[in-house]
Amino acid sequence: MIVHIIDVTGLDDATVLAFHAAIAHIWATTPAEPTTRDAGQPGVRLRMHADLGQIVGEAFSPERARG
Repeated sequence: MIVHIIDVTGLDDATVLAFHAAIAHIWATTPAEPTTRDAGQPGVRLRMHADLGQIVGEAFSPERARG
């Protein structure tokens, strides 16, 4: 198992949650944690954990990754 912590920064909740959903279609991930904001700073952050060794379903193929 190869688990990575991925910190995502975006303009709003919808953006970072859309990124999480896209990654979750490819690799096994933890559920989305609540987003966080720094007072006085624009944007939001999301921390997620992804098992990059565990491909989910048929969403990934080496041929598609090479383009």
